[in-house]
Amino acid sequence: MDINTLHKPPIIFKEMTWSERFIVFCGVGFGSGLAPKAPGTFGSAFALLFIPLWLMLGFYASVAVIILMSFIGIYICGQTAKIIHVHDDGRIVWDEFAGQSITFLPLIYLGEMSWLWALIGFALFRLFDVWKPWPIRVIDQRVDGGFGIMFDDIIAGIWAALCIAIYFYFI
Repeated sequence: MDINTLHKPPIIFKEMTWSERFIVFCGVGFGSGLAPKAPGTFGSAFALLFIPLWLMLGFYASVAVIILMSFIGIYICGQTAKIIHVHDDGRIVWDEFAGQSITFLPLIYLGEMSWLWALIGFALFRLFDVWKPWPIRVIDQRVDGGFGIMFDDIIAGIWAALCIAIYFYFI
């Protein structure tokens, strides 16, 4: 068991520079990752608020923004981990924002977004993010830094998106 799951150092914003505060605030999902229980679930739920933006942008622009969000997230997650002195703390949920958003891409492409599908996508992403089937578990265990923090959630989002795409393709 990781030492960070046994003891999480408190995040003390007043001891940070303004730029560090901004980075950590983004890294903890604008505060959604500070929930005392299940911060990843709260971060993923917060990402549901992005659905209107993805619908407004359309499929191709959403893909571009999610890619940008992911690259920026490598920096944000890595720096947040360094600033709060943790490896991959559950309070860092920017990665959930990107992974959860990837889940919805097939629904945006097909024009099938609804609240029911948003909840199904949410559940699928959380399933893959918690269960960590191959290759998610390998990435989570072996890849460090911001890239490692982001990449396992990106793969979880891709797995969830594939499940949705397969459903629409075969049904």
